[in-house]
Amino acid sequence: MKRNYIYLSLSILILILIIVIILLFSKMNIEDNSTSSTISPEITSNLSTNDSTNHTTQSTTSNINTLPLSLNESFITGADISSIIALEESGVIFYDYAGNSQDIFKTLYDNGINYIRVRLWNNPYDEAGNTYGGGHNDLATAIKIGKRATQNNLPLYVDFHYSDFWADPSKQMIPKSWSSMNLSEKEAALYDYTKISLESLINEGINIGMVQVGNETNYCFCGETSWDSICLLLNAGVKAVREVASEYNMNINIALHFTNPEIANNYKTISYELNKHNVDYDIFASSYYPYWHGDLDNLVGVLSYVADTYNKKVMVAETAYPYTLQDTDFFDNSINSYNYTSPIYEVSSNGQRNYIYDLASKLSTLGSSCLGFFYWEPAWISVGNSYNENSKLWETYGSGWASSFSKEYDANDAGKYFGGSSFDNQALFDQYGKPLPSLSIFKELRTN
Repeated sequence: MKRNYIYLSLSILILILIIVIILLFSKMNIEDNSTSSTISPEITSNLSTNDSTNHTTQSTTSNINTLPLSLNESFITGADISSIIALEESGVIFYDYAGNSQDIFKTLYDNGINYIRVRLWNNPYDEAGNTYGGGHNDLATAIKIGKRATQNNLPLYVDFHYSDFWADPSKQMIPKSWSSMNLSEKEAALYDYTKISLESLINEGINIGMVQVGNETNYCFCGETSWDSICLLLNAGVKAVREVASEYNMNINIALHFTNPEIANNYKTISYELNKHNVDYDIFASSYYPYWHGDLDNLVGVLSYVADTYNKKVMVAETAYPYTLQDTDFFDNSINSYNYTSPIYEVSSNGQRNYIYDLASKLSTLGSSCLGFFYWEPAWISVGNSYNENSKLWETYGSGWASSFSKEYDANDAGKYFGGSSFDNQALFDQYGKPLPSLSIFKELRTN
């Protein structure tokens, strides 16, 4: 009886030990899962945890598309880093994956970026020479960016806004020096400006592969709203590019840039008017941000229509996706936890990778008709560690989206809402200039 009691006691003790071990093992797994994150540790430590919904979104995991696509080597996987000079003037340093400081142009090239886009404004300064912000993208800045792109074997895509500051569907403000011109005078000024600017870029040894005449010019361009006037001005810019290309014996493709592919018949109407007015161009370029512009199938459908109907090349001139919904530079973001409550992709570096993969995959189904896509401002990150520090740099160097000095030119928008980057949470670098895992997807699209 005593022996049986001993055996029973031992059995109970062993059972208790097994239960304790199982509980400890489970606790370790829970802790490991709760601390995993797709965001770099530095960013996680600096993000507010007040937004529980956003925290949950970023902490979830997802499968990552990694199989290479059958992309032609000429398929563009480009980047628009127009703000880079202002960022570097503000003290921002960029790194490679090993943690070494490195020229961002080389880092981009090493990770599969094969084209650089740069916006060009006529005169983004007030009378005292203060910058309007947004990267102060005048001709001198475009030359600096173009030379560094060429040094890193990256052709340049020049985006003429024909404005002293931002041009988009909501506003197409003419340059200050053109404000009193009639249509024919504006046509001549636009032609001259395009030709002189391109010649200046080429004479600096810059490899220009594409030129964009106007930026998101849906139904307005350089202050004009009738299709007769819009197309007259578009053709003036095109004529200048064609002549410069012939003069220098270069092959420069000409893009026209539009947006809102999600609006029914929008691109059908625009492409019809361009054809009707005999506008001479090579590429129909679209902005496409998945949280604004409908699904990818619709994008491919409307681009395919233009390509097939008018024998034009097509591409995406701007795109981006957030890796976090929280702010890193103390200035509100365009996409945040308040207006993006049902994410299409996971809001994380993994989500960026999957979105870029799907975009490239869908566009590649268009075959040779589609030239590729450009990621917009993947390096527009925070310039400092506090609002006061950042705001001084934004005002001095123009490294925010707009400075207070822009009110002279755009009093109703930039002059009221000036500040930092509204896209820092959609960058491909963290707030310290270190590349996120998503940056390497551009290279992995073509290889394993």
